[in-house]
Amino acid sequence: MLPGSSENTLHNMITAIKKEKNAVILAHYYQSPEIQEVADFVGDSLELSRKAMETDSSIIVFAGVHFMGETAKIINPKKKVLIPDLGAGCSLSDSCTPEAFKREKALNPDHVFVTYINCSAEVKAMSDIICTSSNAEKIIDSIPKTKKIYFSPDKNLGKYLVAKTGRDIKLWNGSCVVHEAFSLEKVMDLMVLYPNAKILVHPEADFPLLKIADYIGSTSGMIRFVQEDESNEFLIGTESGIIHQMAKKAPEKVLIPIPIAEDNTCACSECAFMKVNTLQKLYNCLLYENPEIVLDPNIQQEALHPLMRMLELSK
Repeated sequence: MLPGSSENTLHNMITAIKKEKNAVILAHYYQSPEIQEVADFVGDSLELSRKAMETDSSIIVFAGVHFMGETAKIINPKKKVLIPDLGAGCSLSDSCTPEAFKREKALNPDHVFVTYINCSAEVKAMSDIICTSSNAEKIIDSIPKTKKIYFSPDKNLGKYLVAKTGRDIKLWNGSCVVHEAFSLEKVMDLMVLYPNAKILVHPEADFPLLKIADYIGSTSGMIRFVQEDESNEFLIGTESGIIHQMAKKAPEKVLIPIPIAEDNTCACSECAFMKVNTLQKLYNCLLYENPEIVLDPNIQQEALHPLMRMLELSK
């Protein structure tokens, strides 16, 4: 943080420079509360993809991880896209390298490659269609049953889609380090302490946890469920940043984060990649217009088609 500056001062400085530069700040639900509060839009991957496409701002600042900034750049090739920290990666994206993906494509030429949005621009460019956790089932259902499907890179979301759609889907062996860390044993303990609580789980979580969930869905879907459901207590099985928006939209509800297996406290799981972004880094990237997302124009063009297919099918 700048010497002598408070969080509130920094917030005001970001708001002022954002207006001066005709910039928009998009923040994922997993960002820290202070970043969510200064953002113009807070949402999940699908919502923020739409916002990125709709914005008329000259500069897009994506407070999220690297693949999200790339997605915004693919959709807005002529706009400047910034990200507070280029080191904000993703375990799922890292598990699916372009070289490995290219090999799988060559070995499975008769498959439709459906790829979760948590992947690099290079992998998107080689995919047939992209999906998010919000629309994955709809995307799978849109593919003719005569077609074979290869889903990557999240095996847990893939297993969930197999169960939901009944399709025979070949799965990439990747997973999210955040969502796989939840402890089933500790969930059982919480169920004793909160017998009336409903369990909400992201489909990236391990399958045993999905089997006991009352609701499985994207981050935005979880927030809607908490707002609309008549229950007062909820066990939340996703990254801890979502609690901030849930508490704002349903302040009367009791929100209990599900602990991770290695944690001896009641703390829930945090994405270390998401949390490398800070309010200070957000200010700096706006001020200096750096780091900037720069993509190969050919990859950018090729990646646009599967993303637009997703957005069209998600209307």
